[in-house]
Amino acid sequence: MTAPATENVVLVTVDSLRADALGGDDSVSPVMDSLADSGVVFENAVAQGNWTPFSFPSIHGSRPVFSESDDIGLASTPTLAEQVSDAGLETAGFNAANGFLTDHWGYDRGFDEFEPFVDSGGYSKYLAAHPTIQAWVQLGTSPFRRAATVLSGGSDERPFADVSRMGDLEDHAIEFLETTDGPFFLWVHYMDTHTPYVPAPRHIREVSDNHFGVLRMLGSHLRTGLGWEVDERTLETLRTLYEATVRQVDASVGRLLDTLETEGHRHDTAVVVAGDHGEEFLEHGHLAHYPKLYRELIDVPYIVSTPESESRSVETPVGLDTIAPTVCDLLSLTPASEWEGTSVAPAIHGEAIEDRGPIVSAAVRGESVTSQPIPRSRADGELLLSARDERYTYIEFTESGRQELYDRTNDSEEQVDLCAESTAADPPATVLDRLSEAVADHLAALDSDGTGTGDTEASEEITARLKALGYQ
Repeated sequence: MTAPATENVVLVTVDSLRADALGGDDSVSPVMDSLADSGVVFENAVAQGNWTPFSFPSIHGSRPVFSESDDIGLASTPTLAEQVSDAGLETAGFNAANGFLTDHWGYDRGFDEFEPFVDSGGYSKYLAAHPTIQAWVQLGTSPFRRAATVLSGGSDERPFADVSRMGDLEDHAIEFLETTDGPFFLWVHYMDTHTPYVPAPRHIREVSDNHFGVLRMLGSHLRTGLGWEVDERTLETLRTLYEATVRQVDASVGRLLDTLETEGHRHDTAVVVAGDHGEEFLEHGHLAHYPKLYRELIDVPYIVSTPESESRSVETPVGLDTIAPTVCDLLSLTPASEWEGTSVAPAIHGEAIEDRGPIVSAAVRGESVTSQPIPRSRADGELLLSARDERYTYIEFTESGRQELYDRTNDSEEQVDLCAESTAADPPATVLDRLSEAVADHLAALDSDGTGTGDTEASEEITARLKALGYQ
């Protein structure tokens, strides 16, 4: 028995959104919490990559990164938008300027309307030679933008430095909702929670009693950008800014839901929310999201809310490759036969979903953890694979053979490696065998199916935008 059909689906993905960023006693996300309260929350949702280009092939194509070639783009098999569009639904996709989610990598396929908000022209070439300059320029001019807004009688409802392109994203999504007759599939991808965190002042005030100003925000980003030591004050500031960006996204999602209501779509529209990966705040020695596979980067929120659903919590681990077949299930469409994920829509009725075994995630590490640019091919470094079940995390460096194992029940922060020589107890042999076998099977499938001939060179325009985001 599957979930009841809905006419429309809105898929909201949020870059760098940690699993613990939503909910809790001091929640900064009332809108997304309300979706969780009226829908199904997958408590053990797993991103299948540590970075956007390693995660999204599973989200839109329900196949792992490198499944068809050595590059990070989507496989040639059907995308979610193609499957939905072929069934006659209107489709629109709006990505807030993440250069890894553009037509170059195949993410426009199946969308009637697609806008990645990637800059072009001469400025783009300048950005390519000056990494992160666009973000720094907007950060540096923030006080002047704010003053101009106040003098003109405006509000600080939206970011005065729209580094994330949230305003453009929201405007296009609202216009689509106001003009479509449906049925439709709408995908929006937010970048606010990606570094640098530049929330509107009002959202900082909403999440913290510490009303620090722009100079402290600039100082914290400057310290991290220059590689200086991150003290407690700086880390606290970065966490507050991050929470404020979560609040900022939440408010924008609320405006989209209001538009659905105004346009008469809310009663027959399902909303799916997920993070594409998480974000680190020194849990394992770094900030942002470098090539590691610990839970702060791999655990993500995953919510499915339909007009008919009731609040439920599912503990069975699920990967984000379930999103595409779930959307099809909600729309009473047949998933593509090539997809590897299975719909979790039956959980809306309280039915148990199948535990399909350990979930594998991937990263590629260059000469060091912090080496840049972000790998765009398996050949750019060593492939790291992790396998997770309800209790354990296993990580393997596939070339060196290094193994790590963590018992999240007794070590929720994944700090005690049971495979390390310094660990008093030997790792459970049956657990290690089972999870390492899952990694071995995944690697064998990649080596069998991958062609190794992927095009790893992005256009100048895409390269410029990636570097402007800090992917040097």
